[in-house]
Amino acid sequence: MKVLAVDTSSIVATCAILDENKLIGEYILNHKKTHSQKLMPIVKEIMESCELKPEDIDIFAASVGPGSFTGLRIGVATIKSLAQIMDKPVVGISALEALAFNVPLAEGLVVPLIDARRENVYSAIYKWDLGKLTKIEDERVIKLEELLNTLNNRDERIIFNGDGATAYKEKIINCLGNKAIFAPKAVNMPRASSVAELAFMKAKNGEVQHYLELVPNYIKKSQAQREYEKRVKVCGKKDA
Repeated sequence: MKVLAVDTSSIVATCAILDENKLIGEYILNHKKTHSQKLMPIVKEIMESCELKPEDIDIFAASVGPGSFTGLRIGVATIKSLAQIMDKPVVGISALEALAFNVPLAEGLVVPLIDARRENVYSAIYKWDLGKLTKIEDERVIKLEELLNTLNNRDERIIFNGDGATAYKEKIINCLGNKAIFAPKAVNMPRASSVAELAFMKAKNGEVQHYLELVPNYIKKSQAQREYEKRVKVCGKKDA
C-alpha cells in the first residue's frame, strides 16, 4: 500500500510517499513562494523521482489543520482532486498530531505549537506511551500565557516544536526554564512523512474517507468570516 501525503498548514510545503516497508521519498520546501505556486510542482517532481504514476498511489492524505487557512485549502483541494481523478480514498491528519509524531518516542510531554498570531497558539498535548502517541489534551486555540501556566504545574519535561515554538521561544523559556526543550530544526517544521505514516496506520485500520468528506479543520474562524459576520450583525441591527 502506497500513501502520498502533503502538508501545507504553514509556510512549509512538503510532500512524501511511503509504503509498508519504507519512506520512498520526501520533499520539503521552506521558502516564501505561495503554496499555489509550489505544491503541484513538488508533487509532480516527487512522483517522477520515485518513478511512480498517480495510479500507483493507494491512499491520498493531507494535513487538515489547524494552521494557515489559505495553505490548508490548497493542500486539501489538491489531495481531493487527485483522489477524485484516481478514484482512491483519502485520509485527513491533524497538523498538530503530525508535528508531535515528528518527535518519536520522546520522554515527557510533546507540545506542538502553531502560531495563531497575537500570542495565541493552536496546540494540543501529547505523550508517547508504549510506542504509541497519545493525546492527553485536545486541540484548541489558546493564549500562550494560559497554556504556559497550565504546563508550569506539570513536573515532566516538555518538548516543543512548530512555528509557534520558534516565535515564542523566549517567552516559553522565561516561564518554564529548564523544563522546556525545543525540537531540532529538522523536526520543528511540518513533515509530510509524518502525515503519511499516520495516514498509513489509519488506512490499515479501515479509517479512510471519500474525497468529498475531506475538509480543513480551522478551529477558529478566518478573518474574512469574522468580518462578514460582523457586517451581517451590524446590518441586522440597522434593520431592527
